[in-house]
Amino acid sequence: MAKVMESARVASQDKLADGVYSMWIETEKIAKEAVPGQFISLYTKDNSKLLPRPISICEIDREKGLIRIVYRVLGSGTEEFSYYKEGDYAEILGPLGNGFPLEAGSAGKRAFIIGGGIGIPPMLELSKHFACEKQIILGYRDTMFLEDEFTPYGTTFVATEDGSQGTKGNVLDAVREHGLSADVIFACGPTPMLKAIKAYAMENEIECYLSLEERMACGIGACLACVCKSSEVDEHSKVHNKRVCKDGPVFRAEEVDF
Repeated sequence: MAKVMESARVASQDKLADGVYSMWIETEKIAKEAVPGQFISLYTKDNSKLLPRPISICEIDREKGLIRIVYRVLGSGTEEFSYYKEGDYAEILGPLGNGFPLEAGSAGKRAFIIGGGIGIPPMLELSKHFACEKQIILGYRDTMFLEDEFTPYGTTFVATEDGSQGTKGNVLDAVREHGLSADVIFACGPTPMLKAIKAYAMENEIECYLSLEERMACGIGACLACVCKSSEVDEHSKVHNKRVCKDGPVFRAEEVDF
């Protein structure tokens, strides 16, 4: 799959919640190639910041040649992006990484689609692509975003750490509270959440795919800044690790050694 580096026009940007923004970007080539679970690298206009920020693709509109990113402001780079408005241009590279295996959500299966925090956005596009029974579980610390956009695509459950909405606790607390079960799991979120989901999947012998959140540098697998421990020997480094940006960010649960 070819990567595209371009200066792309911002079609729109909206604030979804405190520190959380949604940006639609005009990029016909990336929209044509991208699949759920991939990401783009977004470059700042500050020449002192050489490294791009990796941001997952939230939605893909191939017909209009658009992709959507939903991101949280965490530093000066993402703060810059939050000031972009319609008509501005953003330097982007993508699509990067691999995506979720869409064939794993075939008709007749029951799927958990689980997102936690800023791992929620990439699960929205994924939710559109399965013909199977979809149970969508979203985990938040407190402030919620995007939850209403998932409801057309499956039965949606929410967990919040403070108990302000849905189940008090985490996504697995919501699974247990509602007595849910599945044949396959797709998840993206912080490492502690993914570690718990892997343990749950292994214990219950459930097929499971995890999209890892990891700090990245180059975004193309050259620098080894985003390696994670793996059960297999990596062909590139010859040790037990995987490059999240290149080999992932999506892995089968048994590939990752938390």
